[in-house]
Amino acid sequence: MKRVMTQLQLLLVAIVGSICLPANLSARQAEKVLTNLSVRQTERVSENLTTRQSDKASITLPAQQTPPKEFFLYPEKTETIPEEHIRDGAGNLIVAKVTNPTLTAFMPSGGNTNRAAVIICPGGGYTNLHIQREGYKVAEAFSEQGMAAFVLKYRLPDEGIVQDKAYAALKDAQRAIQLVRENAGDWGIDPGKIGIMGFSAGGHLAATAGVHHDAKLIDNEREISLRPDFMILIYPVISFDDKVGHVGSKRRLIGDQPEEREVAFFSNELHVNSQTPKSILFHAGDDTLVPVENSLLFYKGLKEHNVPTELHVYSKGEHGFLAIPAFTEWFSRCIAWMKAENIY
Repeated sequence: MKRVMTQLQLLLVAIVGSICLPANLSARQAEKVLTNLSVRQTERVSENLTTRQSDKASITLPAQQTPPKEFFLYPEKTETIPEEHIRDGAGNLIVAKVTNPTLTAFMPSGGNTNRAAVIICPGGGYTNLHIQREGYKVAEAFSEQGMAAFVLKYRLPDEGIVQDKAYAALKDAQRAIQLVRENAGDWGIDPGKIGIMGFSAGGHLAATAGVHHDAKLIDNEREISLRPDFMILIYPVISFDDKVGHVGSKRRLIGDQPEEREVAFFSNELHVNSQTPKSILFHAGDDTLVPVENSLLFYKGLKEHNVPTELHVYSKGEHGFLAIPAFTEWFSRCIAWMKAENIY
């Protein structure tokens, strides 16, 4: 595979009070505590890999910095339903109707050839992707810290775009891990430090990729490991149990009358074992959209299987951390955890 990455420098977005459950807390104790790309330039680099340089109007870069690069996960398909680009009230880009899933690479400057990499899955209830606020901005921050970051624009369960609606996003997550690990040497990435991160429904996707890393959903002739080395889960949907999980995400992904086996498959708390990647979770206790019990259940399962884990529960923040905690708060704690776990 050609070396396709140039040095990219990106911004650090600002990031803070938390009530946290430390890594040494027992499972029994834990049980008590309770979100328009305007111009795209496409460049073919191999038969099945394309890189797209995107002029992202929403990302402000100093003059000396190179824009991020976007790669197709698979050979490009003709869109039968146009991809949708809208903006939220704060002007952040939201994407929907994805036909061609991609990775957008944010690479740090410098000659480090042993850096960690994070694949970021934006949320949006499996209806759309809050790709700027929960993707590009976070990737910029990781890049500024010297890590490689890749924003995953994954397919959504849209009628007329995907056939295997329940599993399309998971296939894209597996392909993203495969692609980054295959090219780790060329991109200056340690193949043993490739993790996945997700927000809300993107957190569900990330957690699903973590607990079902051995599910054979994509072509993998070279038997590249599809297991993330770590997970960062931000106010994640974990369970598809209606008493705990986000019913909207569940209905979008597996329908109004799903089979019990699908409900069980996508209830990630049921599949935690000793091979589940080490994890850090962030949630707000006053989240009424995706209750904090989602993170508590996952944390409890990780502790029961002796998987290194850390949980931060903020008393306020609601869903999305729109006002508090500040980005610098939880992001700095994430970086500290990565250092403690020898990831960063």
